[in-house]
Amino acid sequence: YAERLQFYERPEDAEIALEKALTLYPYVPNLLSAQIELMMTRKEWIEASIAARQFALLNADHPEAERYAQLADENLDRFKSATNARIRENAIANLFTGAAGYILTGGLYGPFTALNSGLILLQGEKSLGESVATSARAQLPLAEDEALLAYVRGIGNKLAAVAGRDDFDYTFDVVLDRNLNAFALPGGKIFVNAGAVLDTDSEAELAGLLGHEISHAVLSHGFQLVTRGNLTASLTQYLPLPGLVTNAIVSGYSRQMERQADIVGTQILASSGYAADGMHGLMLALEERYGDRQGIPWMASHPAPQERVDYLQAIVENGGYNRYAYEGVLGHEAIQSRADAELLAYEADHGKTVEDQTINNEDIDEAVEEVKEEQQEVLNGETEEPIEATDTETDTPEEQREHLGQ
Repeated sequence: YAERLQFYERPEDAEIALEKALTLYPYVPNLLSAQIELMMTRKEWIEASIAARQFALLNADHPEAERYAQLADENLDRFKSATNARIRENAIANLFTGAAGYILTGGLYGPFTALNSGLILLQGEKSLGESVATSARAQLPLAEDEALLAYVRGIGNKLAAVAGRDDFDYTFDVVLDRNLNAFALPGGKIFVNAGAVLDTDSEAELAGLLGHEISHAVLSHGFQLVTRGNLTASLTQYLPLPGLVTNAIVSGYSRQMERQADIVGTQILASSGYAADGMHGLMLALEERYGDRQGIPWMASHPAPQERVDYLQAIVENGGYNRYAYEGVLGHEAIQSRADAELLAYEADHGKTVEDQTINNEDIDEAVEEVKEEQQEVLNGETEEPIEATDTETDTPEEQREHLGQ
């Protein structure tokens, strides 16, 4: 049908038809191949690169997998060349505008930011991501607990190792914020809130969230968004403030980008040995816990919640992935205690209300030791009573925080 639509010079309708087909059958090579060819015909180079890389990742044993991986790189180079040309044109135009502003006002800010923004984009997505991540780290409250960071980075690096973009220098930072949120910057710079650690019930669920964000970076979604429109003008606002970074990237993701990140993220999750329905399990848990998930910052930018839950389930089933692989519940609970304790300490230091005293590093270690002792008692059969402070099946995160405070 898509081929006939192209024959009758209706490429937009052909793209819609293929998009619907891939929603139902995300792993069919012929459909992915047809989508790539259509995008190349329309000179949609970054979209074609993303689709070709998706083909190579999802069909590693396919005889054409290596060719499509090469095609992804070729189309990415075409996109960079076209983008660089547009950047130069916009930079020149903005320099002229800045020069006019200098003549009228005597201010140098206009031409400087135009040139600086253009140079950063010309250096590529790795340089852009590092520049914005450096700014974000300087302004966001970041976790320092070594065990928490080692846990999150261990998961992230394990996922990144099979993501298919070895040209990135992946980093994973934890933000001291109770909201469930995470975002990816170009070049593999991932930020996740401590609240995401607290609101996930297992290591596999947290890995599902990180895998989704890694996929946005792997597929160059953020870089694609940044290079659209009036590039240098938007980047002048984009670089200094991490809040704008999150809004500019996350809120700009299209339905197609979210679908791609779900598919590739599930592939990455399953390839790393985790239960493949980690993201699906997280979405179900959020729905049960919060009801209207549009109130959750991370979910507010994602389309059609219930439809997406069903679609995530279909991805796992159609892909034939193992949903009964590693979950990682007990170890995750211990890390939740550390994350909660550091959040309490940060909130107390910054004048936020806490029920008890400030929690310091000794309190963190003591809480973790209590968790380990209670878990060992369960394993040894030494207790017959439920462990209220660490049982995530019966306690909400708020109740766990109350137990920890006591």
